[in-house]
Amino acid sequence: MYQSYVMESINRSILGSIQKRLGQNKVLLLYGTRRVGKTQLLHTISGTYAGKWMMLNAEDMEVQGTLARQTTENYKRLIGDNQLLMIDEAQTIPEIGKHLKFMIDTFPQLTVIATGSSSFDLMNKSGEPLTGRSYQFTLYPISFGEIENQYGYLTAKQQIEQRLIFGSYPEVVTMDNDEKREVYLKELMQNYLLKDIFIYETIKNASKIFDLLKLLAYQVGSEVSLDELGRSLGMSKNTVDRYLDLLTKVFIIYKVGGYSANLRKEVVKSSKWYFYDNGIRNAIISDFRDISVRNDVGQLWENYCFYERIKMKRYQGKAPEYYFWRTYDGQEIDMIEKENTQLHAVEFKWKTDKQLRAPKVFTENYPEATIQLVTRERFEEFML
Repeated sequence: MYQSYVMESINRSILGSIQKRLGQNKVLLLYGTRRVGKTQLLHTISGTYAGKWMMLNAEDMEVQGTLARQTTENYKRLIGDNQLLMIDEAQTIPEIGKHLKFMIDTFPQLTVIATGSSSFDLMNKSGEPLTGRSYQFTLYPISFGEIENQYGYLTAKQQIEQRLIFGSYPEVVTMDNDEKREVYLKELMQNYLLKDIFIYETIKNASKIFDLLKLLAYQVGSEVSLDELGRSLGMSKNTVDRYLDLLTKVFIIYKVGGYSANLRKEVVKSSKWYFYDNGIRNAIISDFRDISVRNDVGQLWENYCFYERIKMKRYQGKAPEYYFWRTYDGQEIDMIEKENTQLHAVEFKWKTDKQLRAPKVFTENYPEATIQLVTRERFEEFML
């Protein structure tokens, strides 16, 4: 059993960035999986907003019908003199992009925040683009930095093993025992996270999605072949590729390709897949055992660190590119972070007494790259 911490709502790092964009007559698109805290964030924004606002739940059929009538008079009656309109789960509205564009172009005093549990182009291929009219934000499960900022470094560090097993969804973090966390994660996986795929995409065999996720869960941190996945699932390579794309768009998995500066020895055609949250990964394989009895701690640590780094960088307003690095003769590095022209090489080891020695061929060909070892005892500067 892990130590419990009963917490109130955690302050989200992205809040300030969104508040700075209010009042600019733009659409603020807030992405993130279901139950990641988007609705709670809207309530926080409305609670501190000085002007008039209104919030709509787009999963309400009456709301969908109202927004579907795209006329100036209809929207004027709906919006009134509100300066901030928040539309939760906006991806459920057909052609939402077109409606949002119309609102912004018609009402110069208006800012719209539209949340979505999947990329809007997944459901609205015919919708007009919001180019020049929008800013995009992504809300992730609770970050190490958010826990540290609110409850202190010691609490955040004490929770690391708990985060490796149960992940960082807001409700999971605030629950007071592991049994509740396990039940919640299984329900979340089965009833919520894939909801948008099943509603808006034709999936001939829904069980194949879960089978695919299970295969990926066992191969976190390893290179994955589409051909092998297809053979294991009895599906074509193209179908596997389509399913992976859908799972990426609903923020369950993240693709990482191989890095190369065109050296013939470097692997570039393979991919690795990571999960946005460790708890979801473990729910897929129904394994919430303690760290002390597991043989996949290295995978859990790599997946956790990988996404904590992405959360930190995204919340800082940065967007580095991420890769792995490997040569055909087996030399490898877990993560390559490319920010502008600077390369940062990272190895993840849960526990080690050894110093990091980067492969010779890497240091010779990328002499300006910085190198870091991230372990259980040395990880703070990587995540904060």
